[in-house]
Amino acid sequence: MFEYLLPAMLMIFVYMSSVFLLALILKDNSIVDIFWGIGFILLTILSLWKSDSFDAKKIIVGIMILIWGLRLSIHIFLRNKGRGEDFRYANWRRTWKNFALRSFLQVFMLQGFFMLVIVWPVLHINNGSSVELGMIDIFGILIFLTGFIFEVVGDFQMKAFKKDPANSGKIITIGLWKYTRHPNYFGEALLWWGIWLMAVPVIDGIYTIISPLVITWLLRYISGVPMLEKKYEGRVDWEEYKAKTPVFVPFIK
Repeated sequence: MFEYLLPAMLMIFVYMSSVFLLALILKDNSIVDIFWGIGFILLTILSLWKSDSFDAKKIIVGIMILIWGLRLSIHIFLRNKGRGEDFRYANWRRTWKNFALRSFLQVFMLQGFFMLVIVWPVLHINNGSSVELGMIDIFGILIFLTGFIFEVVGDFQMKAFKKDPANSGKIITIGLWKYTRHPNYFGEALLWWGIWLMAVPVIDGIYTIISPLVITWLLRYISGVPMLEKKYEGRVDWEEYKAKTPVFVPFIK
């Protein structure tokens, strides 16, 4: 029923193995974050190439993934340029035994696995039978756009805040960051709920709900919010901000 997952698995293995080899050469595992969005684009192209037909939904979803993936990869590349390895990956480099093997399995292959799970609705749409656009697709597109705006605007506001020397050492509490401590993470999760909605009308598409569930879980409880907030624990200004600002979903404590 989901035989289209096999070629996607093979592509992810080759792709992430190549990124791993590049990371070994550069001695920087954090480049995996740059290649995250590009991986989704390649998987989308693969699934479209193997598709039996094209329709408006497949084209729209493909454009959505292309814009989102390129924007994210370019943003992370520019943000990390010249800064060296991200503190999370640098800490693992210092503390892990059998670093190369563990990195391959726990960073690159694990991210490849999650990439496959999260991209599932896109693969299902592109490999499913053609379905005309309906109201649920309109809702899905609107939810995607809302999430995308949260992610883009949140990143832009953070970049502008850090660029101002007067904000050195301070915590951003303005713009979207006034309503949620992680507008970019919230937006990332939300846009995948929108893509999943577009997969629901396709036969068996409802099962791909694991995609938005997993990305929401990862960002909120595993690799996103907890790891970043741990960096600020104990700071008076952070605790004050934390006490009055929702952690993830805006306006919900």
